[in-house]
Amino acid sequence: MLEKANEYIRQNYIDEKEKPLFHVTPETGWMNDPNGFSVYQGKVHLFYQFYPYKTEWGPMHWGHQVTEDLLKWEAYPVAMAPDQDYDHIGCFSGSAVEADGKHVLLYTGVSQKDGKEIQNQCIAIGDGKTYEKWQDNPVIKGDIMPEKFDRKDFRDPKIWKKNGRYYCVVGNRYEENCGQIVLFSSADYKNWRYEKVLLRNDGKNGDMLECPDYLEVDGYPVIICSPQNMHAQKYEFHNGHNSIYIIGDAEKEISDFAWEKKRNLDYGLDFYAPQTTELPDGRRIMVAWMKSWDARVMTKGQKWQGMMTLPRELKIKDGKIWQSPVRELEKYKKNPIIYTEQKISGQMSLDGINGRVIDMTVELTNVEGREFKVDVAHNEEYTTTFTYYPEKHQIEIDRTYSGVNADVVCVRKIEIAEKHHAPKLHFIMDRYSVELFINDGEQTASVVIPTPLEANEIIFTSDEAATVNIEKYEITFN
Repeated sequence: MLEKANEYIRQNYIDEKEKPLFHVTPETGWMNDPNGFSVYQGKVHLFYQFYPYKTEWGPMHWGHQVTEDLLKWEAYPVAMAPDQDYDHIGCFSGSAVEADGKHVLLYTGVSQKDGKEIQNQCIAIGDGKTYEKWQDNPVIKGDIMPEKFDRKDFRDPKIWKKNGRYYCVVGNRYEENCGQIVLFSSADYKNWRYEKVLLRNDGKNGDMLECPDYLEVDGYPVIICSPQNMHAQKYEFHNGHNSIYIIGDAEKEISDFAWEKKRNLDYGLDFYAPQTTELPDGRRIMVAWMKSWDARVMTKGQKWQGMMTLPRELKIKDGKIWQSPVRELEKYKKNPIIYTEQKISGQMSLDGINGRVIDMTVELTNVEGREFKVDVAHNEEYTTTFTYYPEKHQIEIDRTYSGVNADVVCVRKIEIAEKHHAPKLHFIMDRYSVELFINDGEQTASVVIPTPLEANEIIFTSDEAATVNIEKYEITFN
């Protein structure tokens, strides 16, 4: 199955011009969760849930790409295919760690017995390019957990090493509609023992907790997870399948976490299943699947579906996670266009402010009206609109006219802190996506747009006088 997948990719090559420049996309077919985001032998590896044969979900393989700068990615051969009894339904999500000089992948193998689906955790060991599944898989079976812990919904292990011992967290269902994150530990990454529940859903925060990640940021323990079927709360958690984080207790070896401290990781329309890694220089980097399970946003004739977000640096400030584009992006920013104290009244375009592969910061220094708009990927037929409402302290995203299908969710409202009367909006665009970093990354919003590339205008609109500083750069590898 592995060679079949790799041969199919070779036979169905997609021209890179049809895809984003610096966001990870599948070589062909379908992509979802990021997996195995890790550093091995000086390079950053990113695996992902992958089905090469169609632009829709199917039996999961692990795609594999590698980078030295987090922006230029090289596709490697498919790392795993569902070809064993214990994973014949799919090689579901997981993670990776360097151990004993080898690259160890810990993943969920999905099988079926007597008509019932079973999920267990398995390992594959490799050299950074080819991987062999462990002869004694699975290494973590549901049977080692307490009796009421579900064996079917038991997936997405995230592994790390601390003080000479390996740990992993796994998403699990408890009884009927409660999700939980379960902790395991091991001396050698092959023989594991159950430790405890780190976080259990109280029934008010969705049900199954997918894709957990235990990490440290600036000395604080953090749990990240993606609850399914989460209820919206005012302007929070509107995606149904959301991604949240909770900051824990820095005084504990392995922290516990409290639901009342939960926060949204991203306020856009397309963000799920984030995973992090730590770089050798100490930076904590996060990447997520820039898509929603509830939306199929594609251009006409597109032969691939799904992409990753731009990798983001994480920091903790004022008790919250702040996100910023990885600093490596700076060296690819070219041809600056700068406007200082520019007056905006009515609808305006500005010379040199356009494009679809750009880095653009719009800093409002004064807003007198009730709304200020930035339209991107714009022409007479298409547009995606970001509107700031000063009186409401809101930013609204609207991709209704971006070319999406009628049944796709298009509008999202974001509440920003009242202290930011004149916010700073940092847009990263890469052909078919917009990532917005609000007020230096205090909040973010990720949006996929299927707009034809000829729609490349940017329009500014203010119902009364507004004053802005604008910096725009092209992003290019040339």
